[in-house]
Amino acid sequence: MNEPHPKLWDGRAFRKNIWERRGEAAVPGDGQHFIVPLAAYLELEEEAREEAAGRIGVELQPGEPLDLLLPHLEHLPLVALAFPAFNDGRSYSKAELLRSRHAYRGEIRATGDVLIDQVAHMFRVGFSTLEIVNAFTISQLEAGKEAGIPLYYQPAAKAAAAPGSYAWRRISA
Repeated sequence: MNEPHPKLWDGRAFRKNIWERRGEAAVPGDGQHFIVPLAAYLELEEEAREEAAGRIGVELQPGEPLDLLLPHLEHLPLVALAFPAFNDGRSYSKAELLRSRHAYRGEIRATGDVLIDQVAHMFRVGFSTLEIVNAFTISQLEAGKEAGIPLYYQPAAKAAAAPGSYAWRRISA
């Protein structure tokens, strides 16, 4: 069975994906934006990383430590965090840490098994974009049916609906 081509959701609409996946550590000279696995990125010479700054992104698998990427964050416009299965939530924690503790302002992308029930929460913890292959999730988003609960009782990387407040705090009349 053919896996559908991933579609990139930015929280409002599907958009064109300018990033290409590469498995090797070689830096293409064609100006293309590309995503490599963490191990391939770390294998690159410093000169190659500098040459590709602004057009190289790194994908971390759930079991890979975020600490290895921290010294390089200022040069990375994109960090992709993998969800190989819907029940593996370690990438949620990494996204939240990148936004809150490490003040990363680049694009954080969820890849892999992204389901409609996860979409709202992914944006709340700090994801910028979601690379979606699940046909049902794609159809729901195309129909404007993003799942999720509009009120939250916990703070998150993305502010609550009312600026400067949390849904669980009482507001005087």
